Amino acid sequence: MRRFFPPVVLMLGNIAIGLSILGPAGMLSELAEGLDVGIHATGLLVTYGAVVLCVSSPIMAWLTTRIDRRVLLVGTLAMLAAGQAASALAPNYIVVLALRLVMLAVAAVYTPQAAATVALIVPVKQRPSAIAFVFLGWSLAIAGGLPVVTLLATHFGWRFAFAALAALAAAIAALLFVTLPAGLQGKPLSLASFGTIARSKRIVSILLVTLLQTSGQFTVFIYLAPLLKSLAGAGPGVVSVFFALYGITGLCGNVIASAAVTPLGMQKTLALFMASTLLGMALWAVGAGMLTVTGAGIFFWGLGFAAINSMQQARLAAAAPDLASASIALNTSILYTGQAVGSGIGGLLFAAGYLHTMGFVGVAFVAAACVLVAATWERRSRAASAP
Repeated sequence: MRRFFPPVVLMLGNIAIGLSILGPAGMLSELAEGLDVGIHATGLLVTYGAVVLCVSSPIMAWLTTRIDRRVLLVGTLAMLAAGQAASALAPNYIVVLALRLVMLAVAAVYTPQAAATVALIVPVKQRPSAIAFVFLGWSLAIAGGLPVVTLLATHFGWRFAFAALAALAAAIAALLFVTLPAGLQGKPLSLASFGTIARSKRIVSILLVTLLQTSGQFTVFIYLAPLLKSLAGAGPGVVSVFFALYGITGLCGNVIASAAVTPLGMQKTLALFMASTLLGMALWAVGAGMLTVTGAGIFFWGLGFAAINSMQQARLAAAAPDLASASIALNTSILYTGQAVGSGIGGLLFAAGYLHTMGFVGVAFVAAACVLVAATWERRSRAASAP
């Protein structure tokens, strides 16, 4: 039973990380009003944060390679709690932005190292499903966390929401300290590890899929609340329901992926959920403004988002086990790059009034990712069948 607790708490840590990164999306309007800035500027809290995350993730993986995993992960969540608490007291937008950038520079290490750490705890055959389980925290952050953030910010203010996120991170840090074994160490990384990854066509293609599909999703996702308000007249309650639907279906998708990956394999499982995300975003783009159609879009879109990321991490771990810490860190970095690209493009389109166009741009990115998965699949199949 004790072996079950560390993966669970590592997963809970991803809830705190997910809410720290995506939390502003649940309170864009409240932050904009409270900090006296526009929606686009508030969205840049996510965009600039994602830029820091994408740069910091591989650097932190290298700098912390010899640190005990428990010390590293507990320390990361403790820093996160301090950053959120300070944000709750920040006097203006510039201070919130500065605190966020510092906080996320440290937080960047958690998700990839949590995945690499759980791989040290479980048997080899269980690694893909264990990594998928740890990533469930992101689904739960969106399913339960973002709706709660929206409601807290609406009824008690954005400062209270930040304070609640600080308390959550501190509580999970304490749990992680108690449950995670001491002395866990991954294989030491060197700068040469990243050079080896850069020369691997297989790993590079996996990372490019992450970049494309994340860019597409975040063109819309970060601005989901103001889009629903502008296109469909939705209030905070409806927005919370949509966030919850997205997260719940993401949770279900990740559970299904964890069960399906063994019989189907990582590539078929990935293709299944990529197709679901593409269908969902297409429904969103075509039906923007019609709650029933966009609700159906959110269902299929949400079903795929977490499962895709879990399978991507599992594919990287399988592609080069000795480089898993570095490649998963790079994947997380690329994921955050996609967040920055998508939220940046979405912000520009939103500010220019091209609200319907945002969905179609997102579809184009995800479709390109699907094409790349198919192309990679065909090359690998031919190579496998060659004498």
